[in-house]
Amino acid sequence: MTTTRVPALLILSSTFLAAGANGISMVAFPWLVLQRTGNAVDAAIVAGAATLPLLFATLIAGAAVDFIGRRRVAMLSDALSAIAVAAIPLLAIAFGTDVLNTLVLAGLAALGAFFDPAGMTARQSMLPEAAGKAGWTRDHTNSVYEAVFNLAYITGPGIGGLLIATLGGVNTMWVTAALFGLAILAMGVLRLEGTGRPAREKLPESVVSGVVEGLKFVWHNRVLRTLGLIDLAVTGLYLPMESVLFPKYFTDRNEPAQLGWVLMALSVGGLIGALSWTVLSKYSSKRRTVLTAVLTFGIAVAVIAFLPPLPVILSFAAVVGLVYGPIGPIYNTIMQTRTPEELRGRVVGVMTSMTYAAGPIGFMLAGPLVDTFGLKVTFLVLAVPILVIGLLCPWLPALRELDDEPEPHKTPA
Repeated sequence: MTTTRVPALLILSSTFLAAGANGISMVAFPWLVLQRTGNAVDAAIVAGAATLPLLFATLIAGAAVDFIGRRRVAMLSDALSAIAVAAIPLLAIAFGTDVLNTLVLAGLAALGAFFDPAGMTARQSMLPEAAGKAGWTRDHTNSVYEAVFNLAYITGPGIGGLLIATLGGVNTMWVTAALFGLAILAMGVLRLEGTGRPAREKLPESVVSGVVEGLKFVWHNRVLRTLGLIDLAVTGLYLPMESVLFPKYFTDRNEPAQLGWVLMALSVGGLIGALSWTVLSKYSSKRRTVLTAVLTFGIAVAVIAFLPPLPVILSFAAVVGLVYGPIGPIYNTIMQTRTPEELRGRVVGVMTSMTYAAGPIGFMLAGPLVDTFGLKVTFLVLAVPILVIGLLCPWLPALRELDDEPEPHKTPA
């Protein structure tokens, strides 16, 4: 078979552009609402609105990817996301910026977030075929994919902070829409086996039955189920820090650029950590890497919870990204090796939905806690459980199977 890196590079380019657009939005949405109200509850509402659809959208997206085709879903997802973010400056032009109240911003954040998982799931589902075409191992491909994803979140939030400072939050959304457009172009020229509409005999009976199949498969696989539940808890506790607490802290200090720096530090660490898995996988087991990551994550966010000086926050944010960087490649490889090809999109969708399932609960708690008890108390309320999870992980039996050879694929009846 002739090897070529073109399909892999197109998928990686599209991932970078779409994730970069989301990175800008991650800074711009809370900034827009905090600039108007200064209220952490309002920021939590908008952040929660951007997260709540992810729980349902990722489940549907996984089935849609297997039902409609991976490349087509990626393009459609990015087009709809571009429309959602472009609506902000368009509404401001048509009706003035006063129309961009908390309710409108929450609605647009939810609309944009609803389509994002489909594109992410579609691109992830194409990686094994792209790896085979390029002659890369799955560990290497997943490592590079996660590194590119983190690189996008280095440039995205950083550029977002700078654009807000120079152009304002509303006009920043034009850049977001343009990046989604470029991501569509990259997918438009992709030609790769397995990215089109699946054969009829491999299609689920319906989207609903496809979702149920994916849920059953993950629930009956002890390793995938345990990893999904850990991710659910840790992400649900951490997301409010990134999307509400940090924006509130830096908004109160009128320092949008510093917010971008913190998010960039997370992504720089994540970039290095993800790339390191290509080499680290030869020397360290998956189990040891996961245990180290979750425990170090808990310690680092506990330190950040005390809101030390900015250089300390930046250092520990980088540590968080560094130790958690290999987790994405590990999760991807485990999903790919333990899932039948025809179920891959659905399993990715289920695992991703578990990641975001607890996010809305975290946001509902974070806003009122900040307004009642302050930022430090809220940071600690969210950070301590992550540390506890890190201490408990070594005792979970399923994690001892991370490095075992997967059993032959079985689809639960």
